[in-house]
Amino acid sequence: MISKKRVVLSSNEKTPVMVAADEVEEWRRRRPWDGLNPEILALIFVRIPAEEMVSCVPLVCRPWMEVVAGPYCWQEIDVQAWCRRRNDSHAVDLVVKKLIRRSKWSVQRLSVYRMGESGFFFAANCGKCLKVLEIPMSEITDQMISKHIKPLPNLGILDISNCLKITSKGIATFGNQCKSLIHLKRNMLPIEDSKPMDDSEAKAIADTMPKLQRIELCFGGFGDFGVSEILNKCKLLTHLDIQGSWNVELGGELEGVCEKLECFQSPWSNYSDEFPESESEGDDSEEMESESE
Repeated sequence: MISKKRVVLSSNEKTPVMVAADEVEEWRRRRPWDGLNPEILALIFVRIPAEEMVSCVPLVCRPWMEVVAGPYCWQEIDVQAWCRRRNDSHAVDLVVKKLIRRSKWSVQRLSVYRMGESGFFFAANCGKCLKVLEIPMSEITDQMISKHIKPLPNLGILDISNCLKITSKGIATFGNQCKSLIHLKRNMLPIEDSKPMDDSEAKAIADTMPKLQRIELCFGGFGDFGVSEILNKCKLLTHLDIQGSWNVELGGELEGVCEKLECFQSPWSNYSDEFPESESEGDDSEEMESESE
């Protein structure tokens, strides 16, 4: 009797290898994946996108389902891609709350998009475990931050880009409750014209986040005073990105101080090479004329 065949893709070959079904079963018997330590399985599962980990992995076997339902797989929660496709803050909040519960409030990184108040309440209560909080385009307000935020002593990275309802008050509250911040992302939507001058956010950052090493403030409404405040009070600063912040003029010695940073992106960094200089324009026109002749 001819044994049944099954196609298996070898890990070190590009072509499928035909092996007998009983050999596959023997391979599985010698490698009991369902009996692995939950922490080891979690290290494997976290390499799978969160959406697939929730919907597919639990269907394999009961031990795998228990691992996905437990805290080991949810030390880092990155569901931004799913959030952007869903684009529904209520649905996002439901998922965030469910996953934080699974983690038993031990989340180290939370990366979501368009989160609302109830999701933020759960995130703000993760305490000393939370190290990275990325919530761009969220519906969070200053009042929500003041109401729900608890000390997050180990939070090092905060992304509140395009959170249009957060002002300098909310930023100051974050700074007062998150004393270990070293990287802030507060990029806003691109605009062609300058915003009304407002240095309040830059000043709040300078006053409450002195340990910052990296700051992203693209398309902000601050001017030279705001930049000066940040440079004077954030002594550890190495990276500053203020592209598109059209109110900044970098007058006096300010430009020289900025250029001394390890990495500095001026308001015009991505625009200086958009149009060639007059001399090069002349060279190009002469070349085109010669080609036409």
